[in-house]
Amino acid sequence: MTAPGPAAPPPYPAPPGGNGTEPHGVPAPPAGPGVAPPFAAPPTEGRGVRMWLGLGAGALAVLLCCGGGTAALIGLAVAGTEAIDEQGRAVTGDYYRALTDDKYGEAYDLLCRSLKERESRPEFERRVTAEPEITSYRVGTVDLNELTVPVEVVLDGGGRETQQVTLSQNGSTGQLEICGVS
Repeated sequence: MTAPGPAAPPPYPAPPGGNGTEPHGVPAPPAGPGVAPPFAAPPTEGRGVRMWLGLGAGALAVLLCCGGGTAALIGLAVAGTEAIDEQGRAVTGDYYRALTDDKYGEAYDLLCRSLKERESRPEFERRVTAEPEITSYRVGTVDLNELTVPVEVVLDGGGRETQQVTLSQNGSTGQLEICGVS
């Protein structure tokens, strides 16, 4: 049990001329402007700005994740097409270089399996030596839809023609090979 004692002072200062209490023991309201309320009011200014900054940051994060993946896929596709073009032009150039240097065995090695099955190395060499000799050539750009390469050739005697080289990919090595010249 507690002993009766003096009452605790009111939480707010008493107004001048009074004892600081209203009837029935209710404390008097705070005096005048500038007096701190008994609780802190939640901030109201800047709430909309913070919300839009948060939404913008979230949208940026989603854009970076999704957009970065899309950019990576586009980059891979571009790099892949450039690699096919480069490899196709290289193998075609190697084939024509071997023909102009009379290295028919090297040219035969660049042919695809189906051509090698139809024509042996000696048959290839006989056929190529019987055709007009190529004195110079210029390799064009690979058509990625059909895997063909145009080659402008200058023949011995000054004749010019455009030959269409068909490429195919070797299933075991992944390298492009010559699979037809028309």
